[in-house]
Amino acid sequence: MILESVLSNIVEQQKKRLSTHDSGLKRELVPALQNLSSHALIISGVRRCGKSTLLLQIMEKIPTEDFLYLNFEMPRLYNFDISDFTRLDNIIAKKGSKTLFFDEIQYVDAWEIYVRQKLDEGYRVIITGSNASLMSKELGTKLTGRHISQELFPFSYSEFLKFKDLRASAESLEKYLTTGGFPEYLKTQYDEQLSTLFDDILFKDIVARFGIKDIKSLQRLAVYLYSNIGNRITATKLKQILSIGATSTVLSWFSHFELSYLVFFLPMFSHSTKAQLINPRKVYAIDLGMIDIVSNKLTDDKGHKLENLIYLHLRRKYKELYYFDEKGECDFVAMKNAKVKELIQVSYQLTPDNLEREIGGLKKAMQFFKQNKGKIITLNDKDSFMENGLEIEVIPAFEYLLQ
Repeated sequence: MILESVLSNIVEQQKKRLSTHDSGLKRELVPALQNLSSHALIISGVRRCGKSTLLLQIMEKIPTEDFLYLNFEMPRLYNFDISDFTRLDNIIAKKGSKTLFFDEIQYVDAWEIYVRQKLDEGYRVIITGSNASLMSKELGTKLTGRHISQELFPFSYSEFLKFKDLRASAESLEKYLTTGGFPEYLKTQYDEQLSTLFDDILFKDIVARFGIKDIKSLQRLAVYLYSNIGNRITATKLKQILSIGATSTVLSWFSHFELSYLVFFLPMFSHSTKAQLINPRKVYAIDLGMIDIVSNKLTDDKGHKLENLIYLHLRRKYKELYYFDEKGECDFVAMKNAKVKELIQVSYQLTPDNLEREIGGLKKAMQFFKQNKGKIITLNDKDSFMENGLEIEVIPAFEYLLQ
């Protein structure tokens, strides 16, 4: 239980602290987050990707006296319980706030009942969910029909260009492939920031939250995945390679990694859901800069990093993503409402040695899905091929990512 006077003081202190923060580079997601009223907006994402900064950018569109901000993660609010929502209601009423920003409200029992109540009363509610306590996917299940979820990633390539004041080119793209998009890292270039962030995700968002006991095996698995981006993996093989007790343990850890946004797993396309679960999945990392810090590979695999970049770009746009393999592999099948939107092959550079393979795999996918257009994304190649009514565009990644 917290005194109303104490809670009011915390609200004022947090608001004052917010006013001194730099709202940073305007994120591309901001325009999509305006004018929400009857639904709670839930923003989730990996640690340090800029969720708090995004809240500031949304707040800039609202008169100061019309919103209330409260971060429940601060130590003075650790004892906040359900009875304190009545005191919070009194503060909201006194201030006349119409928009409520709640950071980490999921730490409080029965928070979802309170949020639904505020929505019913006509308030606009915006929540950020921390990977250390409760994922946005879980938040959504408690507000069925009354929420809109949005994911925030580290800077995209176009945001990176604005942040670093660079122009789109093969050179700037290669720089992005090395640094990635975590805002603070781009400011300092201290590798320790990314290694510490990686450890924070493992220990705070996974080990502590899920009570993992075999920490060394968890670490080895995470490093293995980061060392094999773009490759196919199965839980059964990794159990043997890393000497982990059971396949079910590896699958459980896969789920924890994905919920924390540390890695993503791409299934192979199949009309059978069961086959999708059985077939190997390809693994991708949340950030390109973190790959260099975590991976134990001795050489820089630029081809797989470019593939990882294209995955992240597509993941921002589509929820239905697959790779294709039917007597020829196509890296990405992007779908919306079960309809194919893009067929994409990724190759760092087209050469006489790989041209037939790259085109062949894409053509197989185009024929399978009855699509007459496909793309090959490269670092700097630009070309086009037409064969039997199938049109293949070869386009540099720095152009494709800005389309």
